[in-house]
Amino acid sequence: MIRFESDYLEGALPEVMQALNETNLAQTPGYGEDEYCARAAAMIRERCAAPEAHVHFLVGGTQANLTVIAAALRPHQAAVAAVTGHIAAHETGSVEATGHKVITLESGDGKIRAAQVRELVEAHWADSTHEHQAQPALVYLSQPTENGTVYSLAELEEMSALCREKGLLLFVDGARMGAALVSTDVTLPDLARLTDVFYIGGTKLGALFGEAVVITNEGLNRDFRYIIKQRGGMFAKGRLLGVQFAALMTDGLYERTARREVELALRLRAAFEAKGWPLRYDSPTNQQFPIVPDGALAKLAEKYSFSEWGRVDPGHRAVRFCTSWATKSEDVDALRADIEKL
Repeated sequence: MIRFESDYLEGALPEVMQALNETNLAQTPGYGEDEYCARAAAMIRERCAAPEAHVHFLVGGTQANLTVIAAALRPHQAAVAAVTGHIAAHETGSVEATGHKVITLESGDGKIRAAQVRELVEAHWADSTHEHQAQPALVYLSQPTENGTVYSLAELEEMSALCREKGLLLFVDGARMGAALVSTDVTLPDLARLTDVFYIGGTKLGALFGEAVVITNEGLNRDFRYIIKQRGGMFAKGRLLGVQFAALMTDGLYERTARREVELALRLRAAFEAKGWPLRYDSPTNQQFPIVPDGALAKLAEKYSFSEWGRVDPGHRAVRFCTSWATKSEDVDALRADIEKL
C-alpha cells in the first residue's frame, strides 16, 4: 500500500535523526531548560524578527491548542473558529474540556473572515443578556486550514486589525505552517507582528514530534509554563524538542522540506485536473481534495490510501491526498499513471 492519507505517517527527516543521535548521550536539565531548547528558541526568534518573543516547545498540535487557549482565556470566555476548525471538529472536545466554549462560524473553504467575527462580537455586546452567554475573546485560525486553503497577508492583516479594535486575542494554529510559508505571502515575521500567539509545526513537517509556540503578547506569556505543566504538556526530556527544531531551522531545511512536499502535491493536482476531476477546495498546499467517481476510488484504493472528505453526490466523493517530507517522487508518478489509465 502506498499511503497518501496524511503527512505524519513516517518517522523523521535524516537531518533530525542525525541531530538526535549526535546528542543522544548528552546530559541536560529537564523540562526544556536546556541549551538545545535555548538555541532553537533563539533561532526561531531570529527567523520571526521578534527578539522579545517567548518560545515554548510542546509535543503535539492538540496539546498546543488546548494549552494556549487555557492560558489565554478567563473562565467565562470562548474561542471563535471555523466550523471545520481543528479545535471544533477534530480534537474530541479538548478545548471544551478546559472549560471554554468553541463558537463556530460557517465556512465553505475552511477560512473565516473578519466581517463574520465583527458581526458575531457586535451582536454579543448588543444583546442585553450577553452576560448569560460565553464571551468571544479569542479568534482561532489555522494556516493552512483543514481544507488546505491559506490566509493571504491582506486577510490576516484585516483580522488582526479587527481583533485589536475589539480587544480579542488572535491565535494561529501552524501545525502545517511550512506548507503555508511556501504557498502564500505571509511570512514568520508577519505572523509575529499580527498575532498574539502562533505555533510552528514540526510533527507534520519532518520532526518525530513537536510544535514551537511563539508568544508575542507579553501578558499571555505570564505563567504560561504553569499552564503547560498543569495541562500535562511539560515534557521531561524537553531537549529532544529543542534538538529537532534547531535542525529544522538550520540552512532553510524547514522551507526546503515544505517546498518539496508541496511541489509533489501540485503534480497530483495536475493529474486530477487532467482527468477532469474537480477539486473540492482550491488548495495550494500539500493537501489536495479531488472529487472522484466511486468506481475510480475503489480501484485506486486497491493500491493507494487516502482520506475520506465527504460525499458530494450519489456517485462521487471528495477525498484528500496528502504528501509528506518522505513522499517518493516515483510513488507520485505511479499514482499519476494509474489515474490516467482509469
